[in-house]
Amino acid sequence: MSNSTFDSRPGAVGTPPEHYGNPFGEQRALVDGESVVELADRAVITITGPDRLTWLDSLTTQALTGLGAGDSAETLLLNPNGRIEHAMRVIDDSETLWLLVDGSEREALAKWLDRMRFTLRVEIADRSDDFVTIGSFGDLSLPVAIAHDVPLVWNDSWATVARGGHQYSRAEQHPGATWNYRESLVPADADLSAFAASGSLAFEALRIAAWRPWFSSEVDERSIPHELDWMRSAVHLNKGCYRGQETVAKVHNLGHPPRRLVMLHLDGSEGALPEAGAEVSLGEKVVGTVTATARHFELGPIALAMIKRGVDATETLAVASDIGAIAAAQEVIVPTDAGAEANVPRLPRLGAVKR
Repeated sequence: MSNSTFDSRPGAVGTPPEHYGNPFGEQRALVDGESVVELADRAVITITGPDRLTWLDSLTTQALTGLGAGDSAETLLLNPNGRIEHAMRVIDDSETLWLLVDGSEREALAKWLDRMRFTLRVEIADRSDDFVTIGSFGDLSLPVAIAHDVPLVWNDSWATVARGGHQYSRAEQHPGATWNYRESLVPADADLSAFAASGSLAFEALRIAAWRPWFSSEVDERSIPHELDWMRSAVHLNKGCYRGQETVAKVHNLGHPPRRLVMLHLDGSEGALPEAGAEVSLGEKVVGTVTATARHFELGPIALAMIKRGVDATETLAVASDIGAIAAAQEVIVPTDAGAEANVPRLPRLGAVKR
């Protein structure tokens, strides 16, 4: 169990402390609900006004119009070709929609939303400096900010397939099934000294083990939701139109995602851990890229990687590192045949007409 508190936490504003001296103990404490993680690299954007839910619903992948006070959701903003541009963790308090986003999205997302208001009754504000985002598992009675009698707590739905979503993973026991993660907004001047602290490496290890995609790690300029199995929590397949919907529907019903997210169990005999961005190879051929790595307190060295869809799921891969190639066994997240859910029968070709 971590004995560190927020009294003397290291790291500059905007940079979460990686650990407090005991990374494995901090992982155990965090997942057991005995500590929290300060997420100083997160941002908060608000949308107020009576059109806020219908407006954001029309722009993004999740059905938001039915959100009640205190409800949580996750939604993605896609470009017209279905590529992921932003990911938002959403809370509604009956008057304001709170968007919890990675800090890298802060400026671009706020500007884009502001440009898209047109004549609708919505107002956009950046509230990042007013709050600290705290991650935890379970309820630790944090000094959570309250808005319109609603605690500003986002509850992650990754443990189950959200209404209208779809899971590509065929794992008998999905590792995210026990994922009871939440993010709480606390006032920037709140006293957190009574709470044990875990570093960001603890959250990262637990996230990777749960196959949980994250915008700042897994998304690049080509990413579509299908590749990450993000249809599970952030995409509603039966809602109204939104930007990029045609690609979402076409790949899901008729095609296959060009790449697939995989978890890698890394050979730890040399003690090396590859960095995000490391090449993943099969033989002499580069087939993908590592998106995140960690040392897990039970699983050992693990990673998430984005690889080509057609790579045989039984093959042992190699990950580049400073000490040379590291052997990596695949654990399938998105299967090689993901997609084509419509099962549209192919019409037989007509032979040449005889004269």
